[in-house]
Amino acid sequence: MPSRKLLAVFAHPDDESLGVGGTLAKYGSEGADVFLVTATRGERGRYCGLPRDDERHPGPAALAQIRERELRNAAAVLGIKEVSLLDYCDQQLDRAEPREVTGRLVHHMRRLRPDVVITFGPDGAYGHPDHVAISQFTTAAVMAAGDGSFADEAGLAPHVVSKLYYIAWPESTWSAYRAAIRALTVNVDGVERQATAWPDWAITTEIDATSVWKTVWKAVSCHQSQLSTYERLKDLAPAHHEALWGRQSFYRAFSLVNGGRDRETDLFEGIPV
Repeated sequence: MPSRKLLAVFAHPDDESLGVGGTLAKYGSEGADVFLVTATRGERGRYCGLPRDDERHPGPAALAQIRERELRNAAAVLGIKEVSLLDYCDQQLDRAEPREVTGRLVHHMRRLRPDVVITFGPDGAYGHPDHVAISQFTTAAVMAAGDGSFADEAGLAPHVVSKLYYIAWPESTWSAYRAAIRALTVNVDGVERQATAWPDWAITTEIDATSVWKTVWKAVSCHQSQLSTYERLKDLAPAHHEALWGRQSFYRAFSLVNGGRDRETDLFEGIPV
C-alpha cells in the first residue's frame, strides 16, 4: 500500500521545528512520507545572538552553511524523508518573482505528489514578510500544480493536492510561547507587527503530538546558531514543553475530500487509503 505523503513548505531553517515539529514527527513515526521545502537558508539572521554587523558574526555565506547543516540535522530527528532548498535570499523572499517561485514549488509538488501540504497562514504567524510570502506562493502552487496549462520545466504531469493547511495557533499556544520564550514581533516599513491568535472557532484541525514532544525539543536544539533566542527553553519543565509542542492547530484552507464544522484530528481525514 502506498504511503501517505505530507509536504511542509516554509521560509527559513527552524520554521519546521518550531512551527509544526510535532506534526512532522508524529506522521513520520507513523509511516507517512514527510517532505520539506525551505525557501531560504536564513543567512541574514543572527548568529548565537550576534547581529550581522558584529565582528564575531561569521557572515552570510558561512551562516547559510551552518543553518543548512542545522536544518538537515533537525529534519533527520523529525523523520523527514527529504529536504529541498530553493536558495532565495533571506528577508527578501517577498521580492522574488512570483511566477518563478510558484513554478519551482509546482515542480516539487508534481515530483513528490503529496496528499497534504502545510505552510504558514496569510498572517505569516506574526507578520514576517518571508512567512507571508511563502504562504502566498505555496497556496498559488497548490492550485497551479493540478493545472495542465501551467508549464513545468521538467515536463512532469499535473498533480492535484487533496488538502492545504495553514498553521493556526490559538491564544493558548501563543501564551505558552510568550511565557517560554518571548513575544514575537517584526518591524516592517516602520510598523511593528506581532502575533495575532486565531479564534478557536476558526481552527479546523488539532493534532495530538504529545507522544513526540521530546523529539520536537531535540529537533529545535539542532538549530544551535539560533538557540540564544530560545535560551529559556532549556529550563522549562517537561509539562511546559509538552504544552508547547504536544498540540498543533491548523486551518483547513482547501480540501477536495471533506469539510464541515467538526474539528479534525488527522490531516489525512477524508483521503482514501
